[in-house]
Amino acid sequence: MERDERPPSGGGGGGGSAGFLEPPAALPPPPRNGFCQDELTELDPGSISVPDDRAEQRTCLICGDRATGLHYGIISCEGCKGFFKRSICNKRVYRCSRDKNCVMSRKQRNRCQYCRLLKCLQMGMNRKAIREDGMPGGRNKSIGPVQISEEEIERIMSGQEFEEEANHWSNHGDSDHSSPGNRASESNQPSPGSTLSSRSAELNGFMAFREQYMGMSVPPHYQYIPHLFSYSAHSPLLPPQARSLDPQSYSLIHQLVSAEDLEPLGTPMLIEDGYSVTQAELFALLCRLADELLFRQIAWIKKLPFFCELSIKDYTCLLSSTWQELILLSSLTVYSKQIFGELADVTAKYSPSDEELHRFSDEGMEVIERLIYLYHKFHQLKVSNEEYACMKAINFLNQDIRGLTSASQLEQLNKRYWYICQDFTEYKYTHQPNRFPDLMMCLPEIRYIAGKMVNVPLEQLPLLFKVVLHSCKTSVGKE
Repeated sequence: MERDERPPSGGGGGGGSAGFLEPPAALPPPPRNGFCQDELTELDPGSISVPDDRAEQRTCLICGDRATGLHYGIISCEGCKGFFKRSICNKRVYRCSRDKNCVMSRKQRNRCQYCRLLKCLQMGMNRKAIREDGMPGGRNKSIGPVQISEEEIERIMSGQEFEEEANHWSNHGDSDHSSPGNRASESNQPSPGSTLSSRSAELNGFMAFREQYMGMSVPPHYQYIPHLFSYSAHSPLLPPQARSLDPQSYSLIHQLVSAEDLEPLGTPMLIEDGYSVTQAELFALLCRLADELLFRQIAWIKKLPFFCELSIKDYTCLLSSTWQELILLSSLTVYSKQIFGELADVTAKYSPSDEELHRFSDEGMEVIERLIYLYHKFHQLKVSNEEYACMKAINFLNQDIRGLTSASQLEQLNKRYWYICQDFTEYKYTHQPNRFPDLMMCLPEIRYIAGKMVNVPLEQLPLLFKVVLHSCKTSVGKE
């Protein structure tokens, strides 16, 4: 919602003349740039820096990013190294919604996982150099890039090779992955991606970033939990069983919820009867809402149970990259009553001109469709505060963000809250076996929408929110 720019002055600053109540004195002024740079700098003035790229550097053969060494036979960056390892270890089967020839660059590499893995194989990344136990470090490091046939590449990309491996293990009596004491390695477990293939169709192919949420190995402390990843990819879900919530899971979830500010938003969204809201006034209100939501995220970070486990620099990188997603997630869940109630009443007073309607972009239409879909998904799920807090932490702990100093530690934290969320959901909603995957499938959709909104022209945002809020409020009212 918040952007790095503001519309031209003239009605966009104060909302008082439009019938809006004045904001409370405690509400900070809007940030100058949409990143709330002053607040970030307050965390650590030296944490926002531009790396010195003047030194001679090697570039990743996959995406052109700065290479960190020889990984699985070729020169690549940390991001592509991790992506390749996760894809092979967890037997991912991706789909390309275009012509299987997507551009691979640092900024675009996450847009199509299919083409990214395809290029990894074409450039010679050696899947046999990945350790079978899924632990850090490769094997057979003397082996360089490998050349494999187009036929073999197709077998990997289509999942045929993974299916043959699964059949091999099944025929040898090692298919009982549902045993709580199972110690099968990550590479031998069924792919969560294939387990959830029927659900992924709901997202119409918008599954970028999904890999970091799928296929995590089970930490020792959680081996007894009946995880989603224990289910057979080709068998129905196991019947619900009586179980209790692990005390550690309960404690960490309680800490996450305690870190949240669940009080109603303080930005006034009241308007006088009969007043017509202008485009600039509505945009100013949206900015003020985004500002308040952003300040709440900054306060949230300082209360996180793992705050002392990461550096301020990493927190700054994480917030700078995920703040739009965090705002979107909170708007669709814990603050949805205000957003789709009070704000919807304000947007109803705004009447776009014929020119605004005519110039509305196709990209904006896609965002509208995806937001409406996501709203209905969350409305159907009725996400609890505990689930919201876990989803938010999982989305925030993104180890693939560039510039992080402790990506491996972030990955472990991400796994921790992934399993805690699953533990809670399976305990609380015993008769909804698909609830946890449904929740997790919403996260890549949020990231996709947040990325798309950056490309929507600023002047089109008031109309975009008017359409979304009106459509959602109307459809829910008919239920």
